[in-house]
Amino acid sequence: MKRHDLILVGAGLANGLIALRLCKRHPNLDVRVIEAGPHAGGNHTWSFHQGDLDANQHAWVAPLVAHRWPGYEVRFPGVTRKLDSGYLSITSERFAEVLRRELGERLVTGTPVSQVSPQGVTLADGTELGATAVIDGRGPEKTPHLTVGFQSFVGQQWRLSAPHGLTRPIMMDATVDQQGGYRFVYSLPLDERTLLIEDTHYVDAADLEPSRARANIAAYAKRQGWLLETLEREEHGHLPITLDGDIDAFWQAARGQPASGLRAGLFHATTGYSLPQAVTLAEAIAEQTTFDAASLFDVIERFARRRWRQFGFFRMLNRMLFLAGAPDRRWQVMQRFYTLNDGLIERFYAGRPTLFDKARILSGKPPVPVREAIPAVLKQTPRLRAFKDE
Repeated sequence: MKRHDLILVGAGLANGLIALRLCKRHPNLDVRVIEAGPHAGGNHTWSFHQGDLDANQHAWVAPLVAHRWPGYEVRFPGVTRKLDSGYLSITSERFAEVLRRELGERLVTGTPVSQVSPQGVTLADGTELGATAVIDGRGPEKTPHLTVGFQSFVGQQWRLSAPHGLTRPIMMDATVDQQGGYRFVYSLPLDERTLLIEDTHYVDAADLEPSRARANIAAYAKRQGWLLETLEREEHGHLPITLDGDIDAFWQAARGQPASGLRAGLFHATTGYSLPQAVTLAEAIAEQTTFDAASLFDVIERFARRRWRQFGFFRMLNRMLFLAGAPDRRWQVMQRFYTLNDGLIERFYAGRPTLFDKARILSGKPPVPVREAIPAVLKQTPRLRAFKDE
Protein backbone atom coordinates (compact mmCIF):
# COMPACT_ATOMS: atom_id res chain seq x y z
CA MET A 1 0.00 0.00 0.00
CA LYS A 2 1.41 3.37 -1.02
CA ARG A 3 1.38 5.84 1.88
CA HIS A 4 1.30 9.64 2.05
CA ASP A 5 1.34 12.17 4.85
CA LEU A 6 -2.02 13.64 3.85
CA ILE A 7 -4.64 12.76 1.23
CA LEU A 8 -7.32 15.28 0.27
CA VAL A 9 -10.27 13.59 -1.43
CA GLY A 10 -11.93 15.99 -3.85
CA ALA A 11 -10.24 18.98 -5.51
CA GLY A 12 -13.04 21.43 -4.87
CA LEU A 13 -12.70 24.86 -3.34
CA ALA A 14 -12.01 23.86 0.29
CA ASN A 15 -9.50 21.09 -0.38
CA GLY A 16 -7.81 23.10 -3.12
CA LEU A 17 -7.23 26.00 -0.75
CA ILE A 18 -5.97 23.64 1.96
CA ALA A 19 -3.52 22.08 -0.50
CA LEU A 20 -2.23 25.46 -1.69
CA ARG A 21 -1.69 26.72 1.83
CA LEU A 22 0.00 23.51 3.01
CA CYS A 23 2.39 23.45 0.08
CA LYS A 24 3.50 27.00 0.90
CA ARG A 25 3.84 26.47 4.66
CA HIS A 26 4.99 22.82 4.65
CA PRO A 27 6.69 22.14 1.30
CA ASN A 28 8.14 18.82 2.49
CA LEU A 29 4.75 17.41 3.50
CA ASP A 30 3.72 14.55 1.19
CA VAL A 31 0.26 15.75 0.11
CA ARG A 32 -1.95 14.14 -2.54
CA VAL A 33 -5.19 15.64 -3.85
CA ILE A 34 -7.43 13.10 -5.58
CA GLU A 35 -10.19 14.36 -7.88
CA ALA A 36 -12.74 12.21 -9.71
CA GLY A 37 -13.31 14.76 -12.46
CA PRO A 38 -11.01 15.75 -15.32
CA HIS A 39 -9.71 18.84 -13.52
CA ALA A 40 -9.84 20.60 -10.16
CA GLY A 41 -12.73 22.87 -9.30
CA GLY A 42 -15.48 21.20 -11.28
CA ASN A 43 -17.78 23.68 -13.03
CA HIS A 44 -18.35 26.53 -10.58
CA THR A 45 -18.04 30.23 -9.94
CA TRP A 46 -17.22 31.24 -6.36
CA SER A 47 -17.91 34.86 -5.46
CA PHE A 48 -17.22 36.83 -2.31
CA HIS A 49 -17.22 40.35 -0.90
CA GLN A 50 -14.11 42.43 -0.28
CA GLY A 51 -14.92 42.59 3.43
CA ASP A 52 -15.16 38.79 3.75
CA LEU A 53 -11.36 38.43 3.93
CA ASP A 54 -8.60 40.39 5.63
CA ALA A 55 -5.62 41.91 3.78
CA ASN A 56 -3.35 38.88 4.28
CA GLN A 57 -6.02 36.51 3.04
CA HIS A 58 -6.68 38.64 -0.03
CA ALA A 59 -2.95 38.56 -0.79
CA TRP A 60 -2.60 34.78 -0.98
CA VAL A 61 -5.99 34.21 -2.64
CA ALA A 62 -5.34 36.90 -5.31
CA PRO A 63 -3.85 34.53 -7.95
CA LEU A 64 -7.16 32.65 -7.99
CA VAL A 65 -9.33 35.71 -8.62
CA ALA A 66 -10.50 35.98 -12.23
CA HIS A 67 -12.83 38.98 -11.92
CA ARG A 68 -13.29 41.89 -9.53
CA TRP A 69 -15.63 44.88 -9.44
CA PRO A 70 -15.80 48.01 -7.25
CA GLY A 71 -19.36 47.29 -6.17
CA TYR A 72 -22.66 45.66 -7.06
CA GLU A 73 -26.34 46.45 -7.53
CA VAL A 74 -29.58 45.04 -6.09
CA ARG A 75 -33.10 45.45 -7.44
CA PHE A 76 -36.40 44.87 -5.64
CA PRO A 77 -39.95 46.01 -6.42
CA GLY A 78 -39.58 48.93 -3.98
CA VAL A 79 -35.80 49.42 -3.76
CA THR A 80 -32.97 49.72 -6.31
CA ARG A 81 -29.54 50.35 -4.88
CA LYS A 82 -25.86 50.43 -5.84
CA LEU A 83 -23.38 49.46 -3.13
CA ASP A 84 -19.75 50.49 -3.33
CA SER A 85 -18.34 47.39 -1.71
CA GLY A 86 -15.82 45.33 -3.67
CA TYR A 87 -17.02 42.06 -5.17
CA LEU A 88 -14.77 39.28 -6.55
CA SER A 89 -15.15 35.97 -8.36
CA ILE A 90 -13.03 32.85 -8.79
CA THR A 91 -13.81 30.72 -11.83
CA SER A 92 -13.23 26.98 -11.91
CA GLU A 93 -10.98 27.50 -14.94
CA ARG A 94 -8.66 29.86 -13.06
CA PHE A 95 -8.81 27.65 -9.98
CA ALA A 96 -7.82 24.54 -11.96
CA GLU A 97 -5.00 26.41 -13.71
CA VAL A 98 -3.46 27.63 -10.43
CA LEU A 99 -3.77 24.26 -8.69
CA ARG A 100 -2.16 22.43 -11.59
CA ARG A 101 0.73 24.91 -11.68
CA GLU A 102 1.30 25.03 -7.91
CA LEU A 103 0.61 21.40 -6.96
CA GLY A 104 2.08 19.60 -9.97
CA GLU A 105 2.08 15.84 -9.42
CA ARG A 106 0.46 16.27 -6.00
CA LEU A 107 -2.84 16.75 -7.89
CA VAL A 108 -4.29 13.57 -9.39
CA THR A 109 -7.41 13.97 -11.55
CA GLY A 110 -9.72 11.52 -13.31
CA THR A 111 -9.50 9.19 -10.32
CA PRO A 112 -12.81 8.27 -8.65
CA VAL A 113 -12.78 7.15 -5.01
CA SER A 114 -15.07 4.43 -3.68
CA GLN A 115 -14.28 4.52 0.04
CA VAL A 116 -12.77 6.98 2.51
CA SER A 117 -11.58 6.47 6.07
CA PRO A 118 -9.56 8.71 8.43
CA GLN A 119 -6.32 7.00 7.35
CA GLY A 120 -7.03 5.43 4.00
CA VAL A 121 -8.65 5.71 0.59
CA THR A 122 -9.87 2.99 -1.77
CA LEU A 123 -9.99 4.04 -5.41
CA ALA A 124 -12.74 2.87 -7.74
CA ASP A 125 -10.31 0.45 -9.40
CA GLY A 126 -9.60 -1.21 -6.04
CA THR A 127 -6.24 0.46 -5.37
CA GLU A 128 -5.71 1.23 -1.69
CA LEU A 129 -3.81 4.27 -0.44
CA GLY A 130 -2.75 4.90 3.14
CA ALA A 131 -2.08 8.20 4.88
CA THR A 132 -1.43 9.70 8.26
CA ALA A 133 -4.71 11.53 7.66
CA VAL A 134 -7.40 11.84 4.99
CA ILE A 135 -9.61 14.94 4.59
CA ASP A 136 -12.92 14.31 2.81
CA GLY A 137 -13.98 17.31 0.73
CA ARG A 138 -16.49 15.73 -1.65
CA GLY A 139 -19.33 18.18 -1.05
CA PRO A 140 -22.41 18.11 1.20
CA GLU A 141 -23.73 14.83 2.52
CA LYS A 142 -27.36 14.43 3.47
CA THR A 143 -27.81 14.13 7.21
CA PRO A 144 -30.74 13.93 9.65
CA HIS A 145 -28.89 16.29 11.99
CA LEU A 146 -29.31 19.50 9.95
CA THR A 147 -32.58 21.18 9.02
CA VAL A 148 -32.22 23.14 5.81
CA GLY A 149 -33.80 24.97 2.94
CA PHE A 150 -31.99 25.37 -0.36
CA GLN A 151 -30.55 28.00 -2.64
CA SER A 152 -31.09 26.26 -5.98
CA PHE A 153 -29.72 27.78 -9.17
CA VAL A 154 -28.89 27.32 -12.81
CA GLY A 155 -26.27 29.64 -14.27
CA GLN A 156 -25.47 30.16 -17.94
CA GLN A 157 -22.46 32.00 -19.33
CA TRP A 158 -23.47 33.74 -22.55
CA ARG A 159 -21.54 35.58 -25.24
CA LEU A 160 -23.74 38.42 -26.48
CA SER A 161 -23.98 39.85 -29.97
CA ALA A 162 -23.82 43.40 -28.53
CA PRO A 163 -22.47 44.95 -25.32
CA HIS A 164 -24.69 44.43 -22.26
CA GLY A 165 -23.92 47.81 -20.66
CA LEU A 166 -23.30 46.58 -17.11
CA THR A 167 -20.34 47.97 -15.18
CA ARG A 168 -20.92 45.98 -11.99
CA PRO A 169 -22.78 42.77 -11.05
CA ILE A 170 -26.49 42.72 -10.38
CA MET A 171 -26.26 40.52 -7.31
CA MET A 172 -30.00 40.28 -6.82
CA ASP A 173 -32.79 41.28 -9.17
CA ALA A 174 -35.93 40.24 -7.33
CA THR A 175 -38.29 42.21 -9.57
CA VAL A 176 -38.93 38.93 -11.41
CA ASP A 177 -41.86 36.53 -10.97
CA GLN A 178 -41.23 34.69 -7.69
CA GLN A 179 -42.51 31.22 -8.70
CA GLY A 180 -43.20 29.80 -5.24
CA GLY A 181 -40.18 31.02 -3.25
CA TYR A 182 -37.68 33.85 -3.00
CA ARG A 183 -36.37 34.11 -6.55
CA PHE A 184 -33.85 36.51 -8.04
CA VAL A 185 -31.59 36.72 -11.08
CA TYR A 186 -27.85 37.17 -10.53
CA SER A 187 -25.76 38.63 -13.37
CA LEU A 188 -21.97 38.90 -13.53
CA PRO A 189 -20.44 41.00 -16.35
CA LEU A 190 -17.26 39.07 -17.24
CA ASP A 191 -16.38 41.42 -20.10
CA GLU A 192 -18.38 43.88 -22.16
CA ARG A 193 -20.08 41.12 -24.15
CA THR A 194 -20.01 38.16 -21.76
CA LEU A 195 -22.43 37.56 -18.90
CA LEU A 196 -22.96 34.83 -16.34
CA ILE A 197 -26.72 34.87 -15.68
CA GLU A 198 -28.06 32.75 -12.80
CA ASP A 199 -31.69 32.00 -12.05
CA THR A 200 -31.69 31.53 -8.25
CA HIS A 201 -34.43 30.27 -5.94
CA TYR A 202 -34.56 30.06 -2.11
CA VAL A 203 -36.91 27.11 -1.83
CA ASP A 204 -37.98 24.40 0.61
CA ALA A 205 -36.79 21.48 -1.54
CA ALA A 206 -33.94 21.00 -4.04
CA ASP A 207 -36.27 20.40 -6.97
CA LEU A 208 -35.57 23.26 -9.37
CA GLU A 209 -36.13 22.02 -12.92
CA PRO A 210 -33.22 23.05 -15.18
CA SER A 211 -35.58 23.52 -18.13
CA ARG A 212 -37.65 26.04 -16.17
CA ALA A 213 -34.53 27.92 -15.06
CA ARG A 214 -33.20 28.04 -18.64
CA ALA A 215 -36.50 29.49 -19.83
CA ASN A 216 -36.37 32.04 -17.01
CA ILE A 217 -32.87 33.11 -18.06
CA ALA A 218 -33.92 33.53 -21.70
CA ALA A 219 -36.96 35.59 -20.69
CA TYR A 220 -34.91 37.76 -18.33
CA ALA A 221 -32.25 38.44 -20.95
CA LYS A 222 -34.92 39.47 -23.44
CA ARG A 223 -36.46 41.78 -20.84
CA GLN A 224 -33.05 43.43 -20.29
CA GLY A 225 -32.46 43.82 -24.02
CA TRP A 226 -29.47 41.46 -23.99
CA LEU A 227 -28.93 39.68 -27.31
CA LEU A 228 -27.83 36.13 -26.46
CA GLU A 229 -25.55 34.69 -29.10
CA THR A 230 -23.43 31.76 -27.84
CA LEU A 231 -23.90 29.65 -24.71
CA GLU A 232 -20.36 29.03 -23.41
CA ARG A 233 -21.11 26.92 -20.35
CA GLU A 234 -23.77 26.06 -17.77
CA GLU A 235 -23.52 25.38 -14.03
CA HIS A 236 -26.12 24.39 -11.48
CA GLY A 237 -26.37 23.48 -7.82
CA HIS A 238 -28.39 23.25 -4.62
CA LEU A 239 -26.68 24.99 -1.69
CA PRO A 240 -28.03 24.08 1.76
CA ILE A 241 -29.32 27.01 3.85
CA THR A 242 -29.33 26.01 7.52
CA LEU A 243 -32.45 26.60 9.62
CA ASP A 244 -31.65 24.46 12.65
CA GLY A 245 -29.65 21.40 13.66
CA ASP A 246 -28.04 19.23 16.31
CA ILE A 247 -24.36 20.09 16.06
CA ASP A 248 -23.35 17.46 18.65
CA ALA A 249 -25.06 14.66 16.71
CA PHE A 250 -23.63 15.98 13.43
CA TRP A 251 -20.04 15.65 14.64
CA GLN A 252 -20.64 12.38 16.48
CA ALA A 253 -21.87 10.92 13.17
CA ALA A 254 -18.59 11.96 11.53
CA ARG A 255 -16.82 9.22 13.54
CA GLY A 256 -13.44 10.93 13.51
CA GLN A 257 -13.36 11.53 9.75
CA PRO A 258 -11.74 14.92 8.96
CA ALA A 259 -13.82 16.82 6.40
CA SER A 260 -13.80 20.22 4.74
CA GLY A 261 -16.10 22.66 3.00
CA LEU A 262 -19.78 21.89 2.68
CA ARG A 263 -19.18 18.35 3.96
CA ALA A 264 -18.10 19.86 7.29
CA GLY A 265 -21.06 22.25 7.31
CA LEU A 266 -18.77 25.20 6.61
CA PHE A 267 -20.72 27.80 4.65
CA HIS A 268 -22.53 31.06 5.36
CA ALA A 269 -25.83 29.99 6.88
CA THR A 270 -27.92 32.50 4.91
CA THR A 271 -26.09 33.04 1.61
CA GLY A 272 -24.48 29.63 1.16
CA TYR A 273 -21.15 31.34 0.29
CA SER A 274 -18.33 29.03 1.36
CA LEU A 275 -15.12 30.76 0.29
CA PRO A 276 -14.42 32.88 3.40
CA GLN A 277 -14.70 29.88 5.71
CA ALA A 278 -12.69 27.71 3.33
CA VAL A 279 -9.87 30.28 3.35
CA THR A 280 -9.85 30.53 7.15
CA LEU A 281 -9.95 26.75 7.60
CA ALA A 282 -7.04 26.33 5.17
CA GLU A 283 -5.02 28.74 7.29
CA ALA A 284 -5.95 26.96 10.53
CA ILE A 285 -4.85 23.59 9.12
CA ALA A 286 -1.61 25.01 7.70
CA GLU A 287 -0.72 26.42 11.13
CA GLN A 288 -0.60 22.91 12.60
CA THR A 289 2.64 21.04 13.20
CA THR A 290 1.13 17.55 13.38
CA PHE A 291 -1.10 16.10 10.69
CA ASP A 292 -2.49 12.85 12.06
CA ALA A 293 -6.21 12.17 11.60
CA ALA A 294 -7.20 12.68 15.23
CA SER A 295 -5.45 16.05 15.44
CA LEU A 296 -6.94 17.33 12.18
CA PHE A 297 -10.40 16.12 13.11
CA ASP A 298 -10.11 18.02 16.39
CA VAL A 299 -8.97 21.21 14.63
CA ILE A 300 -11.79 21.03 12.06
CA GLU A 301 -14.48 20.14 14.59
CA ARG A 302 -13.53 22.99 16.92
CA PHE A 303 -13.40 25.39 13.97
CA ALA A 304 -16.85 24.29 12.73
CA ARG A 305 -18.41 24.46 16.18
CA ARG A 306 -17.22 28.05 16.59
CA ARG A 307 -18.76 28.94 13.24
CA TRP A 308 -21.98 27.18 14.24
CA ARG A 309 -22.27 29.35 17.35
CA GLN A 310 -21.47 32.50 15.37
CA PHE A 311 -24.22 31.75 12.86
CA GLY A 312 -27.03 31.17 15.38
CA PHE A 313 -28.54 34.58 14.59
CA PHE A 314 -28.48 33.79 10.87
CA ARG A 315 -30.29 30.48 11.37
CA MET A 316 -33.04 32.35 13.20
CA LEU A 317 -33.35 34.78 10.27
CA ASN A 318 -33.46 31.84 7.87
CA ARG A 319 -36.39 30.34 9.73
CA MET A 320 -38.24 33.63 9.38
CA LEU A 321 -37.39 33.77 5.67
CA PHE A 322 -38.45 30.19 4.90
CA LEU A 323 -41.22 29.54 7.43
CA ALA A 324 -43.05 32.82 8.03
CA GLY A 325 -45.31 34.34 5.40
CA ALA A 326 -46.22 33.31 1.88
CA PRO A 327 -43.32 31.95 -0.24
CA ASP A 328 -44.00 34.51 -3.00
CA ARG A 329 -43.59 37.33 -0.46
CA ARG A 330 -40.20 36.28 0.90
CA TRP A 331 -38.54 38.97 -1.20
CA GLN A 332 -39.92 41.55 1.25
CA VAL A 333 -37.47 40.31 3.90
CA MET A 334 -34.48 40.95 1.65
CA GLN A 335 -35.85 44.24 0.33
CA ARG A 336 -36.06 45.58 3.88
CA PHE A 337 -32.55 44.34 4.61
CA TYR A 338 -31.18 46.35 1.70
CA THR A 339 -32.56 49.59 3.13
CA LEU A 340 -30.00 49.31 5.97
CA ASN A 341 -26.57 50.98 6.00
CA ASP A 342 -23.61 49.80 3.92
CA GLY A 343 -21.44 48.82 6.89
CA LEU A 344 -24.13 46.59 8.38
CA ILE A 345 -24.67 44.85 5.04
CA GLU A 346 -20.92 44.26 4.64
CA ARG A 347 -20.59 42.85 8.17
CA PHE A 348 -23.64 40.63 7.60
CA TYR A 349 -22.10 39.02 4.52
CA ALA A 350 -18.80 38.60 6.36
CA GLY A 351 -20.67 36.78 9.15
CA ARG A 352 -19.63 39.38 11.73
CA PRO A 353 -22.69 41.49 12.64
CA THR A 354 -22.44 43.53 15.83
CA LEU A 355 -25.07 43.45 18.56
CA PHE A 356 -26.32 46.79 17.26
CA ASP A 357 -26.51 45.33 13.72
CA LYS A 358 -28.64 42.44 14.98
CA ALA A 359 -30.94 44.79 16.85
CA ARG A 360 -31.27 47.02 13.76
CA ILE A 361 -32.13 44.05 11.53
CA LEU A 362 -34.90 42.97 13.89
CA SER A 363 -36.27 46.44 14.73
CA GLY A 364 -39.15 48.23 13.04
CA LYS A 365 -42.15 46.79 11.25
CA PRO A 366 -41.47 43.11 10.50
CA PRO A 367 -41.66 42.12 6.80
CA VAL A 368 -43.42 38.85 7.72
CA PRO A 369 -46.56 38.21 9.84
CA VAL A 370 -45.70 38.27 13.56
CA ARG A 371 -48.03 35.33 14.27
CA GLU A 372 -45.93 33.23 11.87
CA ALA A 373 -42.53 34.72 12.71
CA ILE A 374 -42.67 33.83 16.42
CA PRO A 375 -43.18 30.05 15.93
CA ALA A 376 -40.41 30.08 13.30
CA VAL A 377 -37.97 31.81 15.66
CA LEU A 378 -38.90 29.43 18.47
CA LYS A 379 -38.61 26.38 16.15
CA GLN A 380 -42.28 25.54 16.73
CA THR A 381 -43.31 24.83 13.16
CA PRO A 382 -44.06 21.44 11.56
CA ARG A 383 -42.41 22.59 8.31
CA LEU A 384 -38.94 22.18 9.84
CA ARG A 385 -37.41 19.05 8.37
CA ALA A 386 -34.01 17.42 8.26
CA PHE A 387 -31.55 17.40 5.35
CA LYS A 388 -31.86 13.73 4.42
CA ASP A 389 -33.29 11.47 1.77
CA GLU A 390 -37.09 11.63 1.67
